[in-house]
Amino acid sequence: MPRGPSPRRACCLVSEILEEAGLDREKAQRLRRQVLEGVILLCRWQLERMPAEAAKPAGRTPTPRKITVE
Repeated sequence: MPRGPSPRRACCLVSEILEEAGLDREKAQRLRRQVLEGVILLCRWQLERMPAEAAKPAGRTPTPRKITVE
């Protein structure tokens, strides 16, 4: 039984698409690093926006509530 050309593997197709788009390994690593640094910057910014523990208004602390589960 004759076999036709073997189907191309998905990883080869992805590599070809990336190559045609001009995204080589070095550029992908730079992009990954830039995205991760952006996430770190966003997290730092969010932490700076959080009020410090001492800056919380003094008052009644919420007490836990007991909830009956049926």
